[in-house]
Amino acid sequence: MAKTTLLKRGSHGAAVRALQELINHAAGAALVNVDGDFGSETEGAVKAAQRRLGLVVDGKAGPQTQKALKAEAEPIKPGRAEPDKSAMDAAPAPAAQPSSAQACPPPNDDSLVLLDTARPISEIIFHCTATPEGKDFTVADIRAWHKARGWTDIGYHYVIYRDGRIMLGRPVGQVGSHVAGHNTGTIGVAYVGGVSTDGKTAMDTRTEAQRRSMLYLRNSLMARHKGIRKLSGHNEYAAKACPSFDVRRDDLGRVAA
Repeated sequence: MAKTTLLKRGSHGAAVRALQELINHAAGAALVNVDGDFGSETEGAVKAAQRRLGLVVDGKAGPQTQKALKAEAEPIKPGRAEPDKSAMDAAPAPAAQPSSAQACPPPNDDSLVLLDTARPISEIIFHCTATPEGKDFTVADIRAWHKARGWTDIGYHYVIYRDGRIMLGRPVGQVGSHVAGHNTGTIGVAYVGGVSTDGKTAMDTRTEAQRRSMLYLRNSLMARHKGIRKLSGHNEYAAKACPSFDVRRDDLGRVAA
């Protein structure tokens, strides 16, 4: 993975020019002069973008700010149609399926990089993608669905694939779009699945690989973000089945030792 350079006041060159072009493209207007020099004008535009995108406002364009700007500017890419989500309207959540899974690094652990943030984090909220059991969907698919709703990027910070891979969604330093009224101070984690094969019934479809990776991610996030004190499910804040089980009655909801 290519390393993204931290750009700040005093930086100059091709990377700054690319940032200035990105700022203008994302905003749909010529907000800054594209001259390759990171001065007060560019710093002010970065701060404005950070406020708009729910990032920590410091006027510096690090990897997460640049990623958020790129996601906002990127056009919606046609992909697989979003499945019907009406199964999530059922409440309460169905019972979790029994499992003896233990926390285990994901298959992509060698390439997985969990990011830090100055954004205060106090809670992890778990979700499902509300897609049929046995079917694979990607971050790109979910990003397209969410951008079609007018969002700047995928709403979740992490997505767990059926094979257990932990994939990055929107930057963790950016406020999510996953629970109305509870996005500030939280991290949104979703597993692919949550609906029976017929697409009509909410169901805990987590594979053993997903269970192991979700426990691993929970532990890793709590170790990284010391302020986390609560683990919850989307259905605790809305009349929905998501994540298709009750986190409070699941191993996932127990504070890691």
